[in-house]
Amino acid sequence: MAKIDAFFNLMVEQKASDLHLSSGNPPILRISGELQRVDYPPLESDPLKAMLYEIAPDIKIKTYEETGDVDFGYEIPKVARFRCNFFNQKYGVAAVFRQIPSTVLSFEDFEKFDAPLPPVLKKFAMLHKGLVLVTGPTGSGKSTTLAAIIDYANKNRKDHILTVEDPIEFVHESKSALINHREVGMHTRSFGSALKGALREDPDIILVGEMRDLETIELALTAASTGHLVFGTLHTQSAAQTIDRIIDVFPADQQNKCRATLSEAIKGVVAQNLFKRIDKKGRVAALEILVCTTAIANMIREGKTHQIPGMIQVGKKLGNTPLDDSIMEHVRMKRISPQDAFDKCLDKKKFFPFLTKEEQEEAKASGEVE
Repeated sequence: MAKIDAFFNLMVEQKASDLHLSSGNPPILRISGELQRVDYPPLESDPLKAMLYEIAPDIKIKTYEETGDVDFGYEIPKVARFRCNFFNQKYGVAAVFRQIPSTVLSFEDFEKFDAPLPPVLKKFAMLHKGLVLVTGPTGSGKSTTLAAIIDYANKNRKDHILTVEDPIEFVHESKSALINHREVGMHTRSFGSALKGALREDPDIILVGEMRDLETIELALTAASTGHLVFGTLHTQSAAQTIDRIIDVFPADQQNKCRATLSEAIKGVVAQNLFKRIDKKGRVAALEILVCTTAIANMIREGKTHQIPGMIQVGKKLGNTPLDDSIMEHVRMKRISPQDAFDKCLDKKKFFPFLTKEEQEEAKASGEVE
């Protein structure tokens, strides 16, 4: 057993999402969104480095020593998987670990936890081609939502699902479908090379862990346009912003072509935010959902993405959900605080009446509302 496993077991025991190990500081856990220090002496750089190297593959240690940071996955069998990041800081080595539950949450599990996922996500899982993006800030639960969608496809399709991640997060066992997981840096050189290879590996569904550069986005669009169902993630805040981000990655002289390709390929966008619960321990996601129609495809092609929020508002029968509607549902069910909802919503006036008088005065003073 690696020495660091004691901290990972503590994470699981305390239901922490993240573990921070930083030279000069005691270990710190993130529990329900807040950092909490562990009763342990401050860590020294050399002993911490030795502890970290004990769990890192040689190729990842080499990358870390050459570049100053590295990502990889680590697993304690029957306990949990962890997404690991090593980096250097002023006082020495540091690392952050994100806990990835060993069990993939299904749609039924979300219902048990009183945080059901919208049924339209099941429709996304059953598409035969196109691009579906799950977006949101770091730590907003994108991977958990995406894992539930892949799990549904795994149970209900007789297809080949290929994932390309950095590192591998949720591990799915093949059920009705066949699933192959590939980790960048371990099983393939880059997202781009993995996607080029994927087109020769007979996949029906491709999961791209992160669409972080022009080559990856271009290859994902190509795959989605040639008969594959592609799922990907981006760090964007809304559906409209997601469309703009993809187009902006391309050089100016290629953007019109990108709009045309994207308008045909994109089938849906899920943009989510995570909120601390006030009714019980844990957090809950609010989801903005865009189901792409012919009208929305035309808007993308014509560069009118600013009209997408209005189309989400009027297209609720199709499964579209404005972010504020999702947040409001949590407020009405008393799952999240009105102040947290006000901070992360789009239309401040809609949530202003739910604030206390003191909070309303502060909002007025800060200029958030008139």
